[in-house]
Amino acid sequence: MAINWFKYSSPASFYSLAGKLIPIFSIVALILFVVGLYISFFVAPTDFQQSEAYRIIFIHVPAAWMSMFLYLIMAGWAAIGLAFNTRLSSMIATAIAPTGAMFTFLALWTGALWGKPMWGAWWVWDARLTSELILFFLYIGFMALQAAIDDPRRADKAGAVLALVGVVNIPIIYFSVKWWNTLHQGATVSLTESPKMASIMLTGMLIMSIACWMYSIAMVLIRTRTIILERERHTVWVSELHKETT
Repeated sequence: MAINWFKYSSPASFYSLAGKLIPIFSIVALILFVVGLYISFFVAPTDFQQSEAYRIIFIHVPAAWMSMFLYLIMAGWAAIGLAFNTRLSSMIATAIAPTGAMFTFLALWTGALWGKPMWGAWWVWDARLTSELILFFLYIGFMALQAAIDDPRRADKAGAVLALVGVVNIPIIYFSVKWWNTLHQGATVSLTESPKMASIMLTGMLIMSIACWMYSIAMVLIRTRTIILERERHTVWVSELHKETT
């Protein structure tokens, strides 16, 4: 039986669907985090060059990946909302921003922890680090801009423009180690080359990455439901929902 996905473009329908999906993604995320952390810190062997300090990679790399992926997804939803004036698309973009900012901050923080024993400094104005810091400011700017505008529709449009302009920073982050002579090491995992790490290390990193995806989806769904209730509070279905829960 075919599913009419277009009906879930309605905030009311999406609210109901999200409520059913949140427990699933949350449980899967929890299980994957437990498995991934166990493999990363208790099963994966010690690196012969970086010793135990390298284990920060199992948190740092997935966080860095998520920071970039979530920004692209946020900008995509914002663009759809801007182009087609769809309320739900803009709500989802707004819901993604805090999680993206959290992962960007985590990537910067774990990068500093990793950089201190490797480079002898907590922070250097390296091209990769600097462009990742700019990404964090883009997330913060997106949220601050929306919060500064009282009208949600105007806030969505302004945020969408900023998000789309900021997309140019994503390829700069990704290719910075190739374009400039930087301290940051090159990609450990590539789609065009064989992995530069042991298979058990790669397994732990991929499991942690999938766990971050599951967590992100759960958090975005939770936050989207909250935004829907806030923006649709004057509608009949939200009033009826409040009556059912009180």
